[in-house]
Amino acid sequence: MVVLVIYDISSDEDRSKLASLLQDYGLERIQYSGFRGEVNTHDRLILAKEVRKFVTGARDSVYVMRLCDECARTCHIVSNREVSLVDDSTVKVV
Repeated sequence: MVVLVIYDISSDEDRSKLASLLQDYGLERIQYSGFRGEVNTHDRLILAKEVRKFVTGARDSVYVMRLCDECARTCHIVSNREVSLVDDSTVKVV
């Protein structure tokens, strides 16, 4: 299943460690603070618990969102570069 992770972490060190963790899960960076990739249900639940340690500031947050196939395929992405949430040519980049 496609997972989208976005975050706002105030600590530079924690933000870098979080990005490394997400890459260890095989997620691809699509924005400075946004990653996407295929993660099974078990790993998604473990990931959601692991990211908690990076939320230390009052305004820190991490969103770990499962996207159903339909949501991922029909997502509209506004970008000057080629980006997609799924490996499917039906995703519309506008």
